[in-house]
Amino acid sequence: MLDLSQFSLPVIYLVFFAAMLLASLAINGLLLKFSTNLGAKNETNQIRWASTTKPAFGGVSFFIIFLSSIVFYAIFFGNQEILLNVKFLGLTIASALGFMMGLADDAYNTKPFLKFVVQFLCAIIFIFTGNSINTFPWEWLNIVLTFLWVVGMMNSVNMLDNMDAITASVSLIICSGAAMVIIFGENYNTIDLVLLSGVASAIAGFLYYNWNPSRMYMGDSGSQFLGVFLAGIGISYFWNSPDYHGQVIAEKQILIVALMFLVPLSDTTTVSINRILRGQSPFVGGKDHTTHHLSYMGLSDRHVAMLLILISIFSTAAAVLIINNIETWRLSHTLIFGVLFLLVAGSLYATTKISKPKPKS
Repeated sequence: MLDLSQFSLPVIYLVFFAAMLLASLAINGLLLKFSTNLGAKNETNQIRWASTTKPAFGGVSFFIIFLSSIVFYAIFFGNQEILLNVKFLGLTIASALGFMMGLADDAYNTKPFLKFVVQFLCAIIFIFTGNSINTFPWEWLNIVLTFLWVVGMMNSVNMLDNMDAITASVSLIICSGAAMVIIFGENYNTIDLVLLSGVASAIAGFLYYNWNPSRMYMGDSGSQFLGVFLAGIGISYFWNSPDYHGQVIAEKQILIVALMFLVPLSDTTTVSINRILRGQSPFVGGKDHTTHHLSYMGLSDRHVAMLLILISIFSTAAAVLIINNIETWRLSHTLIFGVLFLLVAGSLYATTKISKPKPKS
């Protein structure tokens, strides 16, 4: 262990974030430089908003920096024993599996059934390593909900990745919200805070290349990795986080999760409902997401991204407020924050009913 006693933890984290941000910029820049033919696949299973094919390498930098964060924690915090922690190993193995499955899909357009099997396996890994949801008193319900949550998040993040900068920005805000919860809880030495700082820096560096007009995509390797990583973080700090009195209040936890993940959850729910009503499969790609309908209403791609970023900041701030500032949960809180979620999610859903695709010129 290196002697860091002369430095404050905030300084250490700032230096680490800056170093990983530079690393992300360098890794993505290098991959972009050598990506003339490598990784620029013609996606046949996923319909993207942009008409041009671009390299899908962002996930590579996410995973490299994720692994680098583990090494940093083991060396600089002198806690190699974390590598034997079952819950940490479960998150690491599931995240690696999600990344590798996404990488295979970027390269070979794997079958949807195989993707579902891997997502299902990630949920099993979570359950058997103690990373499952325990919000309800019925174990069978917690297990079912864990499966739905992990598989749902991996698909939600993947489905949201249909327009420049949106998935990366929303994921960065969720990571920041989780980090704030840990910081407010004064648990600075946890591996999760290091991982969140590293992944956030990786996303921030990637955003430099992914902001509209983007030069590269994160690919399925990025969206699947982020999906399973955020699912794990969501279980630990939003689904299972006890309140001030050491209790887990189901309606409170559900609202925290709903607000923290409002953008991906509302988009996936909206798309699924509309496609089912049209007699289509929710798992087939299409240009019918809330992002697309906001564009049909006249917003530019950048304005769509900025609007969803503002919504995500607002909803994440509300979730952090609930966790850190409301000591006694009351029915009035359920009504206020429930109505808030329904208003925002309902407004996004309404865009799909009042806007129509623009006719091709």
